[in-house]
Amino acid sequence: MKTEAVWRALPRRIREKLTEKELEHLQEIRLRCGQPMILKKTDGRILPMTERISAAELRETVSLLSAYSLYAFEEELRQGYLTIEGGHRVGFCGKAVMENGEIRTLKQINALNIRIAAEQKGWGETFLPDLMEEGRFCHTLIVSPPGCGKTTLLRDIVRCLSERMLTVGVVDERGEIAPLRDGVPQMDVGMCTDVLEGCPKAKGMVLLLRSMGPDVIAVDELGRKEDVDAVYEVLHCGVRLMATAHGVDMEDLWNRPQLGKLIQGRIFERYLFLSARKGTGTLEVILDRDGNVLRKGDAG
Repeated sequence: MKTEAVWRALPRRIREKLTEKELEHLQEIRLRCGQPMILKKTDGRILPMTERISAAELRETVSLLSAYSLYAFEEELRQGYLTIEGGHRVGFCGKAVMENGEIRTLKQINALNIRIAAEQKGWGETFLPDLMEEGRFCHTLIVSPPGCGKTTLLRDIVRCLSERMLTVGVVDERGEIAPLRDGVPQMDVGMCTDVLEGCPKAKGMVLLLRSMGPDVIAVDELGRKEDVDAVYEVLHCGVRLMATAHGVDMEDLWNRPQLGKLIQGRIFERYLFLSARKGTGTLEVILDRDGNVLRKGDAG
């Protein structure tokens, strides 16, 4: 079971309030010192529990999590999160210890957000025909607010392309698309996919171009100036691009300085908008590069 690592990281009293089966239907488990545990379901429902989380239970959870890899824990804690077996991501809040203007580590952890990794195999197939043109994959931007499924969809489209024997390079800067454990992706991204984890997107895109000869490059959450510069290098090499970005509609994207440049340059041939209006992963609309509607969702 892919949620075993989450189960093992929870203190006994919390496990007694849940079952392993329930974990498979959760999106998040939030633990805050002195506050009730809050569960977020995959259908968007938020369920506060009655018992409050003690400081001792938070410390126990952190201890259980760090046992997976002390080295990874020390390295990743400064980034505010840890990826554990199964691809689940745990975010931390606490007191930041600064050094030379950078966060060196976090201590006095007072809140955890355990995000249950999800795979929806077959989801990408439902959209792939809209993202193809004359037999080739279109440069595609998947857009949604946080927590609406854009990374999950990106991952499954990567798998679909890989199964069609296209070489896909994934720059997984934060270990969310296909997190590696002992070099093995914890999510199914297909046999023709190469994963570069922990590398900034801009540097990663260029590295993959030079070393792995991809047909498609996939990245999560474009937005920085250096990302935009790397996108142009990808395009000049004839490689197809798939990316995600936070947003609600085209106006949102236009108003973001760096993404606005890509839209103005008509780089993306497809825009796929998701929401959580009828549950996580609700399709709002798919547009072409000129803003024409190719497919409407049923968000209503």
